Amino acid sequence: MKHVAHLPGVLSADELRSTGEHLVSLQLGCGMIPWYPDGHCDPWNHVESAMALDVAGFHTEAEHAYRWLVDTQRPDGSWHAYYHSDGSVEDAKLDTNVCAYIATGVSHHLRMTWDGAFAERMWPTVERALEFVLGHRRADGLPLWAVEADAQPWDYALVTGTSSIQHSLRCGARLGERVGEIRPEWIEAADAMAEAVRNRPDAFEPKTRWAMDWYYPVLTGVLTGEAAKARLAEGWETFAMEGLGIRCVSDEPWITASETAECALAYASIGDMSTATDLLTWTRTHRRDDGSYWTGIVYPEPVLFPFDEHTSYTAAAVVLAVDAITRATPASDVFVPF
Repeated sequence: MKHVAHLPGVLSADELRSTGEHLVSLQLGCGMIPWYPDGHCDPWNHVESAMALDVAGFHTEAEHAYRWLVDTQRPDGSWHAYYHSDGSVEDAKLDTNVCAYIATGVSHHLRMTWDGAFAERMWPTVERALEFVLGHRRADGLPLWAVEADAQPWDYALVTGTSSIQHSLRCGARLGERVGEIRPEWIEAADAMAEAVRNRPDAFEPKTRWAMDWYYPVLTGVLTGEAAKARLAEGWETFAMEGLGIRCVSDEPWITASETAECALAYASIGDMSTATDLLTWTRTHRRDDGSYWTGIVYPEPVLFPFDEHTSYTAAAVVLAVDAITRATPASDVFVPF
């Protein structure tokens, strides 16, 4: 296998392959990747799992995952927030960040495989998804978090969601260049969103309790350089439990391997591979023999939470973070600012 990610003391190439095999074992015949056997699926975490499949060398399975998104996309370009494993809708809400993330995934797959035909096939799906998202912006250019199935939009924007969407728009524009579809308006929209995250914190619904609001502006390239370093340093004491990982909320000792790995991605994006590696080392406590990862652990007991849950997106986040640190694959810099 080419471009094998290997991080000594954190994840060997064989272990990474084992995690990829675990994700393959979860994938259904339709291409859906649920959180766990018989569990539900949301399109955002489904894409993250597809990206991890590519890193682990399972390109055919990753493409199958993207075909599921093509098959289930609504006429307006969106997807529902959650689907049951039988394909029925669990949560009909339309989450803008969930819908935009396909652009990041498809761009990542293209850079992993350089399959131009795949990019051409996926372009209409990506274009419709991003146009759906852009159609649900407020007057100030910020994307509303979600829309109910009856088309009633929620009335606020989120820092994490907006940060992720602006990154997806940039990935979508890069994909467009590859297929001969130039979308400068997507870059302009992304720039406006990034400017708001940097300079207008009052424009967003306050969610500072959540770790993602802390590190996502760095992970997605909104903050770079000294501003990014300052942001991460500012929140470290609040969210990091030394030697254990990143707590998902500031006021509880709930360590999740996915937040820990995503925080590692943020540090890797600014070139701090030492801290990123330390964070990933702490996820070893969550690793299971089959290559999957416990979702969360409550300290100091420790107690698993949710009980006995090991999720696809958790495993995927670890794989992507290892790749970001080792720079093993052609798409390992997907979260480096551009």
